[in-house]
Amino acid sequence: MDVLSSTRMPIFLKPEISNCTSQCKCSLGRSSHVTGSTRCHGELALTHKVLDEIPLPDTFAWNSLIHTHLSNRDPGGALSIYHHMMMRGARPDCRTLPRVLTASRICGDLFLGKQLHGQAIKLGFFDEHYVITALIEIYGRLDGIEAGKWLFDKSPRRNSVAWTMILKLYLLENKPELAINVFYQMVELNARIDSVVLITAAGACGLLKSVEHGRRVHHVARKFQLESDILVSNSLLKMHIDCERMEDARGFFNQMTTKDVISWTEIVCGYVKKGEFNEALKLFRKMNMDGIKPDSLSISSVLPACARTVAHKNGKEIHGYSLRNGIDNDLVVQNATMDMYAKSGLVDYALKVFERMKKRDVISWTVMILGFSLHGKGEIGVEFFCRMEKDQRVEADQFTYAAVLHCCTTACKVEEGKFYFNCIKKPNITHYALMVSLLARAGLFDEARSFIEEHHIERHAGVLRALLDGCWMHHRRNIGKQVFEQLFDLEPRDAENYALLSKSYSDNEKWDLADKLRETIMGTGSKPKKAYSWIEFQNKVHVFGTGDISHPRSEGIYTELQCLMKKVKAEAQRPGSGFSLHDADEEREMTSRACVLFLLADKKVPHKKARELHHTALERHWLFQPFS
Repeated sequence: MDVLSSTRMPIFLKPEISNCTSQCKCSLGRSSHVTGSTRCHGELALTHKVLDEIPLPDTFAWNSLIHTHLSNRDPGGALSIYHHMMMRGARPDCRTLPRVLTASRICGDLFLGKQLHGQAIKLGFFDEHYVITALIEIYGRLDGIEAGKWLFDKSPRRNSVAWTMILKLYLLENKPELAINVFYQMVELNARIDSVVLITAAGACGLLKSVEHGRRVHHVARKFQLESDILVSNSLLKMHIDCERMEDARGFFNQMTTKDVISWTEIVCGYVKKGEFNEALKLFRKMNMDGIKPDSLSISSVLPACARTVAHKNGKEIHGYSLRNGIDNDLVVQNATMDMYAKSGLVDYALKVFERMKKRDVISWTVMILGFSLHGKGEIGVEFFCRMEKDQRVEADQFTYAAVLHCCTTACKVEEGKFYFNCIKKPNITHYALMVSLLARAGLFDEARSFIEEHHIERHAGVLRALLDGCWMHHRRNIGKQVFEQLFDLEPRDAENYALLSKSYSDNEKWDLADKLRETIMGTGSKPKKAYSWIEFQNKVHVFGTGDISHPRSEGIYTELQCLMKKVKAEAQRPGSGFSLHDADEEREMTSRACVLFLLADKKVPHKKARELHHTALERHWLFQPFS
């Protein structure tokens, strides 16, 4: 009691200590009941009642109740319990203060944290590991990392928990390079390296995307024989993926003695991010074959691969799996499923998933709005946005506004687009480019150029391409020429710009200039974006990509395509033919033509059926219009 009465405490925590001398024989038994109630039932009201009946509850009972309030995300309640604890003359121990400090941090009360710091010193708990760590965290989060680091440097004892806290604080302030330096300092000082330290250091390497740091951290994990720890190995795997070293990641993944669902999800995610969607799907199948049950994160990670490969069957199978296993109720999975269907051309399926959802967030609405715009159903997308605005639980974000502006562009709704643009608090360059595209496609070139000048966005390539798109639609060649000059001034080596100019030459029947430009593109070393086209036929996905001859029938298909291109070129060069030999997205067009030729060349497919398929999937590709 003497220690407590001499301790400086916050005003609302200062107890009115009474000379309570009565004792209760059942005090210890009731304290145990308090602990049982909080741990087994979580019935806080009953626990408080039991605690109030105990004349002198022990510190263990108070600590248990404080911990329960924290577990129930009630830091204010935890502080209130601590207040009552002090009022009734109980003495806090080295487990009480870390919990109260945690509650103070969650409440954002640095002043209280400083007072508890003083109390810890006077009670003799400052050199306790958990007290030091809790103090470092509250100072680091509420007063800046430098304050936390100062306290860490002054602390008499530093354990791995305190070191790890400093690492985490640097990561929270987005300073991974300083976190790595602290890790190297630990190694030099022979501090204890445990799995949590390594996991945190691996996360810092991933943020830096540093292969060199990543290999050094991996070496330390191997040196301390922690590489086999599943949590460490998963972190190292993610680190290699974040450093964009898929070969190293795959090699390490193959060497892992133990793999769990997180391991498989990370490697699948890595291939999806890299754009190797077929490999991602192969690994997902192998994951199932090896008896690893996919969870919601696994499902939501692999669904984008189904969308990008137009693997409708795989996507439907995964959707079916999520339905059978109750994972479909997960909001992230539902959003990913909608996105997969929308990007696979099955927007009606996406709509069915959307309508069955019990709960929707802003991502759910954005996916559907964007899905309608991508399929030329801009008016429906705008209607969906209006429907979303009536839902008071959802507020549009920058991505939602970008989606509805895209809808307005495809539906040529100029006034609606202007209205939605003005609703955006802080427009970004995507919103500006979409507005320019909307105005240019509507033929409002003067207004589009005034808009560009007003917002000072004339030095952005995306904005200029949006304006150029409208110039082509309305055959405004003079404006288009000026925009081209600005675009080449901004990005002189961008292959996409050369492809756009090539299309311009061919549109104006300047075939020689178009051919020379193609040679120039090859000479500059500029490479166009790789393009892929897929077609699902007889339960199998056939892939044709730029420069990719992996398909068993690639040689014959591309040979026949070259012959057809010669005929088309002769047709296109006839004055007034109306055909353009080049396309703004020429690489994609070539792979699309290969898909059509694959269908036409297949003996099992009647030409009538092939034409129906390519009319539906490829929207009557222009290459075959002269021959249909």
